[in-house]
Order: sequence, then C-alpha cells, then structure tokens
Amino acid sequence: MLEKLRQIVAEFATSHERKTFDDNDYRLAAAALLVHLISIDGEPTEAERQKLHALLASRFELDDASVNELVATATRVEGEAVDLYHFTSLIMRSVDEQGRARIVEMMWELVFVDDHASEFEESVLWRSADLLGVSSTERIALKNRVAARRLAPDVSN
Repeated sequence: MLEKLRQIVAEFATSHERKTFDDNDYRLAAAALLVHLISIDGEPTEAERQKLHALLASRFELDDASVNELVATATRVEGEAVDLYHFTSLIMRSVDEQGRARIVEMMWELVFVDDHASEFEESVLWRSADLLGVSSTERIALKNRVAARRLAPDVSN
C-alpha cells in the first residue's frame, strides 16, 4: 500500500515537472521566438546558446534546470510552428506594452552576441516587433540601445 502511494506521488511529481511550461505560457512563446531567431541563419553558436540561457534566467527569474526545460520545450514547439503569429498572439494577450518591448530588446541582445545583425535576423525582428505592437521607432531605439551597450567599455573594473 505504501509503495503504491509512493508510486502515485512520484508519477504526479514527474508529470507536474514536465508541465511547467504549457502552451499558454507567454514565457514559452517568448523563448520560442528567441530560439527561432538564433536558428534562422544556421546552427546557433555556443555564444548564442549561452546568451539565450542567461537572458531567460535573468528576465524570467528561472534556475538552470527550469531554463534547460524551457529551452528544450521552446525548441520543440518552434520546430512545429508554421509562423510567428502563434507565439506573438499569445504574448500580445499576456504581456503589457513594456513587457513586449522588453522581449524585442531580448531579441536584439541575442542578435548582437556576434556584434552584427544578419538580414535574416533583422527580418525576424522586424516582423516579430510588428506583430507584438512595438513600433518601428521603438524597435530601432531598442536596437541602438543594445548596440551601444555592446560597444561601451566595461567600467566595472
């Protein structure tokens, strides 16, 4: 009897862990956009993967295990998606204007990991920002802000 109860609890805990990021979680939609962005011009680099993990951990306040789960789930759903609208429409319903601009800023941070933006990345960013209701003026301002941070000397020493 006790063994059966342990098995039920273990199954519940395991199924609960796998359902942390469901299809209606805006964090999954945002992560899928970010995965799409770093995959658009080929295989993501190690620097892009590390930046993706760092952004998701800091912006969504997640531990390493949760970030790994989020990235794995986002990679799967991004691979199944036919367009960006599925992700952006969920974000539009769940996140305020400032939060949507922050997602676009996260996208720019990923793009500039290698200090330049390809035409494919620019296109994905433009379409995503448009679908997220982030104006072209705001999108360009975010791009310039992220680029300036990348070029600024490190004054923490």
